Parts: sequence; C-alpha cells; structure tokens
Amino acid sequence: MEDMVVRLAVRIDAFVYADGTKAMSTINLDIGKGEFAGILGSNGSGKTTLLKIMDGLIKDFQGSVCLDGRNVQKLSPQEIFRKVGLVFQSPDEQLFAGSVAEDVAFGPLNMGLRSKEIAKRVREALDDVELSGYEAKSIHNLSYGQKKRVCIAGLLAMGHEILLLDEPTAGLDPMGEYRMMSLLKKLNTEKQVTIVMATHSVDLVPVFLDKLYILSKGSIVRGGTPEEVFSAPDDMADVKLRLPQIAELIYKLKHEDKMAFEKIPLTIGEARCEIMRIAGDSAGGKQSQSET
Repeated sequence: MEDMVVRLAVRIDAFVYADGTKAMSTINLDIGKGEFAGILGSNGSGKTTLLKIMDGLIKDFQGSVCLDGRNVQKLSPQEIFRKVGLVFQSPDEQLFAGSVAEDVAFGPLNMGLRSKEIAKRVREALDDVELSGYEAKSIHNLSYGQKKRVCIAGLLAMGHEILLLDEPTAGLDPMGEYRMMSLLKKLNTEKQVTIVMATHSVDLVPVFLDKLYILSKGSIVRGGTPEEVFSAPDDMADVKLRLPQIAELIYKLKHEDKMAFEKIPLTIGEARCEIMRIAGDSAGGKQSQSET
C-alpha cells in the first residue's frame, strides 16, 4: 500500500485565548492528500478555532501546523492562501461583491492574473459548484445554499487544493444538506481537492467521509474511519454526541433485543443488508424445523 502523502500535519500542545481560557490541547492529526476528513464535535468543542489555526489565521499557539512540510507559523499569508482556503459557517461573512462573477473573480484578480485567465477560472469554478449561468446574478438574490457554493467557487478559482469548511451544511434543509455533501464529495473525488470539514451532523458523516476526528473541549479524543470511531457509543455519549440514527437503532436491537447483527451498520444500505441477512437466516431456520 502506498504511503499517505500528508498535506497538513497538525500538532497543537496548547492554545489559550487572550482572557486566559484554554481553548486547545492535545491535537495530533494528519490530513492526507485527497482525503475527505471531518472534525466532529458539539457546539463549543473548538472546531472553528482549530480550522483557523490550520488556515494560519491564528498563529500564537504552542505546537506546529505544517503545510506540505512547511510550518505555517513561518509562512506569509500569501504562501498559505495559495494552497489552503477556509469557508466560514456564514457565507454573508465572506461575500461582499455585487455579483457572483465579481466575487469569484476577486481572489484571482488580487493574484495579478490576466483578465482572460481570470474569466476562465471563474467559469470553471462556477461549473464545479453547479452555478454555471449565475455570473451576473446579484449575491443578495441567491439562496443560502447558493451563497455557500459561491464561497467555495471563490477559493477554487484561486487554485486552492485544500478546503477547510466550517459547518458547510448549517442552515440548509435536508435536501440542501445532501446536495452540499454530494458536491463536496464530487470535488474530492473528481478534482482531487483535499477537504476538511467541521460539523456536528453525525448522520451525514458515514455516507461521505473517509476519516473522522472527534473533538471535545479542545482535544482530539478519537480518530479513524467512521466505522472505527462509531464503534464505541459510550465514548460518543461522553462527548455529548450520538451515533448516526440508523446505527443507534441497530445498536439497541443488537444489545437490548438480542438480534443477531454481526456489525453495527452506519448507513441505510448497510442496515438493509444486515436485516435481509437476519431475515434470511430466520426463514432458513424455520424451514429446517418444519422439515424435521
């Protein structure tokens, strides 16, 4: 198996707010090239602060964050922003131009690119976020989900290879959540964009993410694949999180109703397969009894 190419290596020993509040400690995670990783935590766990440290917006912490082997504390904002971009939870904090095209073009324009190259990047970025044809549309006339996608397009137009997203599905209805996650997964698989998203939405995690880290009180308390992380429901409860709904149901059926599930499925598809297997075993057992 090929060794993972680490794009972001995060080692935080401590970060303290100006008022003396301890915000971060014991953070140790590696984000590999092409990964879709999630930082899962309840409100107030430190997700936004961690993303800002990873993006170089906060540098007065003890430890190190290395971007492609270089310490971000020693890099200029321009050197960081050529590769990494942060999408805030509220798009209204990030969008300021009158039209979609103007906003997406702002970054490439400040990079000193020629107008022809800027137009090409804007067109391609809007296509990537499924907003082709929206170039002239006013930012104020967009839906909340469309505004979030314009924010992503602005970073893609600058050539960012790593996207950090703070609660990208917050404020969206269930269909909007699924559409946003599908879009991010498409960017990850087809464009090889490395993605790290902070979220508290446990039901979306197992369907889309490769790697998951649980953040509680400023510390990473568990990490691995979604299957590995969600294998300990008691640990999840300790950090004020629950299992995905389907996993919670199957866990109770297995442990309280003694149904013969071999594993705790995390998605509806996995649960369906397990239920069909149990139903088949049960039908087979009844048939054997009738034959005797």
